[in-house]
Amino acid sequence: MTQTLAGWDGGPGPWILFLPLLWAAAVTGVVTLLRRTVWRGRVAPWRALDGGRSAAGSPLSVLGRRFAAGEIEEEEYWRRLSVLEEQFGRAERGGTA
Repeated sequence: MTQTLAGWDGGPGPWILFLPLLWAAAVTGVVTLLRRTVWRGRVAPWRALDGGRSAAGSPLSVLGRRFAAGEIEEEEYWRRLSVLEEQFGRAERGGTA
């Protein structure tokens, strides 16, 4: 008769209890690895704002940042702002488009 790790008269023995723990550790390790590398910096679908477009990337926000950085003049800012508010202003402020 051969001795195995299962032991104890051919039954599964106490080692069977460690198998679920091993799988749980493996799954936790893979998820942790993915979260720290591949998924870092992406917006999760359940956290997405405005139908997948984040508020920081909205056209009005981009226009404001460009004006603040000095990339565009005040006249151009106001001209573009009036056009963008017609298209995006109501939807971004919670109204209907």
